[in-house]
Amino acid sequence: MVIKKVSIIGLGALGILFGNQLAKKLPRTDLRIIADPGRIHRYKEAGVFCNGERCDFNYVMPQEACEPADLLIIAVKYNGLDDAIQAVKQHVGEKTIILSLLNGITSEEIIGEAYGRDKILYSVAQGMDAVKVENQLTYDHMGMICFGGNDTEKVNSLSEFFEQAEVPYEVDPGMLKRLWGKFMLNVGVNQTVAVFKGNYGVVQLDGPARTMMISAMREVIALSKKVGVRLSEEDLDYWLRVLGTLSPDGKPSMAQDVEARRFSEVELFSGTVVKLGKRYDVPTPVNEELYQRIKSAENKYTMA
Repeated sequence: MVIKKVSIIGLGALGILFGNQLAKKLPRTDLRIIADPGRIHRYKEAGVFCNGERCDFNYVMPQEACEPADLLIIAVKYNGLDDAIQAVKQHVGEKTIILSLLNGITSEEIIGEAYGRDKILYSVAQGMDAVKVENQLTYDHMGMICFGGNDTEKVNSLSEFFEQAEVPYEVDPGMLKRLWGKFMLNVGVNQTVAVFKGNYGVVQLDGPARTMMISAMREVIALSKKVGVRLSEEDLDYWLRVLGTLSPDGKPSMAQDVEARRFSEVELFSGTVVKLGKRYDVPTPVNEELYQRIKSAENKYTMA
């Protein structure tokens, strides 16, 4: 299978980052950004910018008839996933490969229930330090997309496509463990930086923020052993090294949300950890504290 037509839904940091790279390598009509009419109007009026460069995207509405995509990238926030699943119907065909770049450990299962687990390759985006403010995305490190699965043909096709498109990638046969590892990192970094109202720098150096972050991550390690994934201290060290490569001035998505007074993905992070902790009788006091502090901040949005 040769990947030629690509569709992306979600123009957050990851959608812009990888969409901009693919737009430079594909014919304009072969890369389709799926969005509702209101969003398309805003994107065209104000523009979408990546490191100061205006992105020349080909926008399509969900209801527009089109050929199915060879590759569909879902890059929305978790609270937009249900709507996104409905919006991409025209783009999913028998041989479509679907990548979910959402945070968390549940989106592949939800998408697979709608379109078939055989279309999904487990994937995570890691190592980028992108910051999005309104319609402007800036980054120093593009990071990479890690993916894998049992379908060798799909894995090989995607590898060849990313090679040609110059998208950094890594194939990992143990993607479920990497998915949990990225979840562990997000649980620690996203929430801690948001609570401390800082940037990556506040958790890259020793201090109260880094201590809280690592404690939150260790609660995920304990949970992973209950579900058979079995993260270890070695995995913790690996993801801390990934964190260490990021620009200290960058900010994770949740910190950007809290700063902009947008509702965050806290339910996806500490919300999930606390629920799993109760299910498996694993103490999660650090994530309980993070959850309460972030929810308390969000509750004030409606009071202002």
